[in-house]
Amino acid sequence: MSKKDVELISEPPLSRFLFSNTKLSFLWFLLRLYVGYAWITAGWKKITSPVWVGSDAGTALSGFINGALEKTGGAHPDVAGWYGDFLQNVVLPNTSIFSHIIAFGELLVGIALILGAFTGIAAFFGAFMNMNFLFAGTVSINPLLFLFEIFLILAWRTAGWMGLDRFLLPLLGTPWQKGKILKKTS
Repeated sequence: MSKKDVELISEPPLSRFLFSNTKLSFLWFLLRLYVGYAWITAGWKKITSPVWVGSDAGTALSGFINGALEKTGGAHPDVAGWYGDFLQNVVLPNTSIFSHIIAFGELLVGIALILGAFTGIAAFFGAFMNMNFLFAGTVSINPLLFLFEIFLILAWRTAGWMGLDRFLLPLLGTPWQKGKILKKTS
């Protein structure tokens, strides 16, 4: 395929306005703060709990996993069989490791979102955790956070504008465009 065969399709005006216009950065800032606060509070509760990170690490997660495994049966299971197999064979034997990963992951995602640092990446990992909680049959606030994180991922260019991304992205760049720091080393 030559360059003549490639045609660029322009972004719709509404999409460009919502996800690329810095005038909406305040909206994304508020959304970022809400989602970040939810992750920080969840992570902090786990990090300060001995059943998540302390001397009994993995105890709480083991109870959560066993509850999820109970939801794999019946005519309309809340937890898909393939995910139940993953929980049974991968997570359950390693609850202490996963307990630490979850607790610190929640806290780090929350901090990154509050600071507006690597917002799109932080939102992606938050959405990944939300999807895992949903796959495990826990609804709670997970669908709402997942929806908000999808919007933050789509608005990654401006979602961190009122945060550290305003400075980090021009310095570090993106995978497809070098930032100021990397241009100097080349």
